[in-house]
Order: sequence, then structure tokens, then C-alpha cells
Amino acid sequence: MADLLQLLASSPTAFIVTLSVFGLLVGSFLNVVIYRLPLMMERAWRTECAAFDQTEPTPDARDEVFNLVRPRSRCPHCAAAISAFDNIPLVSWLLLGGRCRHCRTAIPLRYPLVECCAGVLAGLAAWRFGFGPFALLAAGVSWTLLALAVIDYDTQLLPDDLTLPLLWAGLAVNLGGGLVGLQAAVIGAMAGYLSLWSVYWAFRLATGKEGMGYGDFKLLAALGAWLGWAALPGIIIGAALVGALVGLMLIGLGRHARGKPIPFGPFLAAAGWIQLLWGNVVQDLLLGTFVR
Repeated sequence: MADLLQLLASSPTAFIVTLSVFGLLVGSFLNVVIYRLPLMMERAWRTECAAFDQTEPTPDARDEVFNLVRPRSRCPHCAAAISAFDNIPLVSWLLLGGRCRHCRTAIPLRYPLVECCAGVLAGLAAWRFGFGPFALLAAGVSWTLLALAVIDYDTQLLPDDLTLPLLWAGLAVNLGGGLVGLQAAVIGAMAGYLSLWSVYWAFRLATGKEGMGYGDFKLLAALGAWLGWAALPGIIIGAALVGALVGLMLIGLGRHARGKPIPFGPFLAAAGWIQLLWGNVVQDLLLGTFVR
């Protein structure tokens, strides 16, 4: 183990490759989180509603234990259990030709893409920070943001099970002056939540509609806890601009109905990730643009 750590510390390439490969493995687990966590939330809500109404829970709520570990991964089409050999990130998908071994149903391209993204994000974190704890922390944040972005894209939900641990982890890391000082992290968490909360209520009072969900507030608070209050303007501006451009493009191409909400979480996650790796560059650009 000592020899391996010495190799990783002395060879940036070895460290980048190692963390990228580990990221592929994490990406396989992220696919489980992305698929199962919203279903777990839905089951919990149904169970709570049944208990409140004093009625019997729905059949799926009485099924076998369903969490991130149990039951084993299965093909959603034929329900055949997926063996460990068929669950190797990227490799298994390629060897199987992108199809289930049992029923030959196409496996969505999203699964290898999430694995690949997790590997690339980890490799970029290793390249940006070099060997040490900050690269591992940046990789962990990147993986969490990836899961949140895909879940929000699918369901317009940002689960507290991911946003709140991300927030507390950011405060804990900065307790000893990790990425930013503790004061900047606490103010960042408060300002992140309150800024979008204020926009939400201003929009609701003006239009009578809800422009975003509370999960967005918590995600920005978590990013503020990690990156400090100074990073928030870049995150908000970047997310808003990209979100508006993507929305207009989708509407123009007929891929999205006008008036239908577009999840804001993926844009917040992307802007936060950019700030995590290149925050100083973004802040310098903003200062150069608005402070002359």
C-alpha cells in the first residue's frame, strides 16, 4: 500500500488514471442511486400518506426491501438478475452490444454515459488538484452533483438525502479552512439559500406561480457551503444564462413546450462544478467584466 501511494504521489498520470478508473466504478453505483432514490422517496411518501389516512399501503410499498443495496440489480424489462460480470462499468455494456444478455432488450445509453462522466469528472479533479485530499473531495462533490443533475432532469426533484449531506460536508471540510474559511462557508450557505428563496417568493407574488423548488435553494446553499459566498454570483449568473439559452434552444427546436418548467438543478450543478475547479478564473472574469 505504501508503494502504491508513493507511486500515485510521484506520478500525476498514474493518479489521474487511478482516480478515473475508480470514478467509473462509482458511476455504476450512481446509476443505482439515480434510478432507485426517487422510487424510494415515492414509496416513503405513499407509506406516510397511507398511515395518515389510516388506509392500507399500496402493493409496491409492501414488497420486499427496496433500497440502494437490495434487491440485486435487475433488467427492468425481463427482471433477470444482472451478474457481476455483466455489471462491469463500460466494459460489460460494450461486450453485450448494449443489450440485456437474457431478453436482448436495449440497455439505455445513459448507463454507460453516467459511468463515463463519473470517470472523466474524477480524472479532471485529479488533474486540477493533484495527489492529495482535495482531489478526492472534489471528486466526491462532482459525483454528487452528477447524481443530482440527472435525478432533477428526470423527476424535477433534488433529494434531501443528497443536498443536505453535501451542505453539511462542505461546512465540515471548511471548518478547518479547507477550500474557504468557515465564515465564508457559513455565509455562503445562508446566502445561497436565501437568494433563491427570495427570487422564488418574488416570482410567486408577481405571477402566482412557482418558478423553482426548495431543492434548488438547498443545492445552492450546499455549493455556498463548499465554495463560499464569493462564488455564488458566478454560479447564479452562469446557471441562469445557460439555462435560458438551453430553454430557448429547446423551444425553438420544438423539443420543449413553452410554459413547461425546465429543471434548474442541472444548470446549478454544472455552474457549481465549474466554480469548484476553476472558481478563481470565473471570479476574475466577472470582476473584469463588471468592475472597470
